[in-house]
Amino acid sequence: MSENALLQGRYRAFLFDMDGTVLNSIASAELVWGAWAKRQGLDVESFLPTIHGARSVDTIAALKLPDIDPAAEALSITLAEIETADGIVEISGAIRFLKALPAHGWAIVTSAPRALAEARIKAACLPQPPLLITAEDVTAGKPDPQGYLLAAQKLGVDIADCLVFEDAPVGIAAGHAAGAQVVVITETHSHPLVSPHIHIAAYNRLTPHLDAEGYIRLSA
Repeated sequence: MSENALLQGRYRAFLFDMDGTVLNSIASAELVWGAWAKRQGLDVESFLPTIHGARSVDTIAALKLPDIDPAAEALSITLAEIETADGIVEISGAIRFLKALPAHGWAIVTSAPRALAEARIKAACLPQPPLLITAEDVTAGKPDPQGYLLAAQKLGVDIADCLVFEDAPVGIAAGHAAGAQVVVITETHSHPLVSPHIHIAAYNRLTPHLDAEGYIRLSA
């Protein structure tokens, strides 16, 4: 799909992933996760690409490491990530874009725990979302669509009328499974991501506005 298709659409709400989508926390996350992986004897280079988009507890549990409590390890990692939140920045144009959205017309749906999400949002100087769905709010993390469905429900809109902004494969899968249209933000991608969805680098060229019927539309 092209950017023109994005400009032709109209939506009741925008649902944003956080890391890699509205803010860039890669350096902070990989510093903490890299140190943890090294302590576990993992191949750090091959492991780090697997941490993005999923809940920490799910990432650790999938490793099936002996004598490891995924919940305890995830908590330890979260605390370390909160301490290294400095240096986190917005995805280009995200602050302007989010501030232009109507109140109660958007949400952040992240795999991060709430305390970490709040710390990163503050560090990146993003506006506070009217709704924040975090790891604690769901029983199944991305690629399960639960988080996006919950956000639509709480905003009082049909998920089919929502536009999901994502950057990672598990999140893209979650948005698609929920039944929303998905747009992929690529600013933090070091390699091209193959996906049938619309791809845009960041938010610099887009401006949201309300049409006469109260739908959010985008102009370039």
